Amino acid sequence: MVTNLAAYHFTEIQAPDALAADLSALALRNDLLGTVLVAEEGINLFLAGADNAITALLAWLRADARFADLRVKLSYSETQPFARLKVKVKPEIISFRRENASPLRERAPAVAPRDLARWIAQGHDDDGKRLVLLDTRNREEVGYGSFAGALCLPIDNFTDLPDALAPHRDAIADATVVSFCTGGIRCEKAALWMRADGMDNVLQLDGGILGYFEDVGGYGYDGRCFVFDDRVALDADLQPLCATMSEKESVQA
Repeated sequence: MVTNLAAYHFTEIQAPDALAADLSALALRNDLLGTVLVAEEGINLFLAGADNAITALLAWLRADARFADLRVKLSYSETQPFARLKVKVKPEIISFRRENASPLRERAPAVAPRDLARWIAQGHDDDGKRLVLLDTRNREEVGYGSFAGALCLPIDNFTDLPDALAPHRDAIADATVVSFCTGGIRCEKAALWMRADGMDNVLQLDGGILGYFEDVGGYGYDGRCFVFDDRVALDADLQPLCATMSEKESVQA
C-alpha cells in the first residue's frame, strides 16, 4: 500500500533554494516520488511512498518551527501514482499574480467542512444569507465533479479567475460566498483577493474539497475530485478512479 501526502503551508521562506535542496535529498533518501514546490511564500507537497517514509518527512518538516502547523491530507493507493520526483523553486506555490492575495499577511476567513455541510442542508448560512459555492478550479477539474449548484467559471488557469468572475459579482453580492478548490491553496488566495477587491462576503472552505471529504464525506458534492497524478480523481472516500492517465506536468491544489 502506498501512502499519498498532500500538504501546503504559507510561511515566509528566506532561502527557498536551500529548503528545496534539503527536501529533494530527503525525498530521494526515502524513495518518495511526486512534486515539491517551494517559494518565498511557502511550500506545496504532493508526495507518495512508504508510510514510514512519509512519516519521516513530516517529522523533519514539523521540527522546523515554520512548519509546526503544517496541515496534511493522507490517502492510500495500491500503486505509486507518480512517475518521478520533481522539486522546483517558484515565484508562488500557486501562480495567481495578483496584489493583495498573500496569506503571509493574513488568512482569509474560513468555514469548516461540517459547518459548510450544515449550510448546504439549510440552503443558507447561520445568519440566513443565501449560500453561493464558488469553484476556483479549472474546467478540466470541474468536469470530474463539483459541489451541486456551484458557480463554476470557464477558466483554464487560476490566473484567469478575476476576469471570469467579473460578470457574476453583482449577482452574488448579497450572498455568503464560499470559495473552494482541491486542497485549499487556490480558494485561500482567491478569497483574499476578492475581499481586498471589495467582496467582504467571501469565505474559504478550510482544507478544500479533500478536507471536506475527509471530515464530512460527499454530502452535497456531485462526482469526484480531480487530482494531479495517476489516480486521476478521488471519490468521497478518497479512493482513486483508476490509473489511466499519465502524470500531470503541473501541480495545483
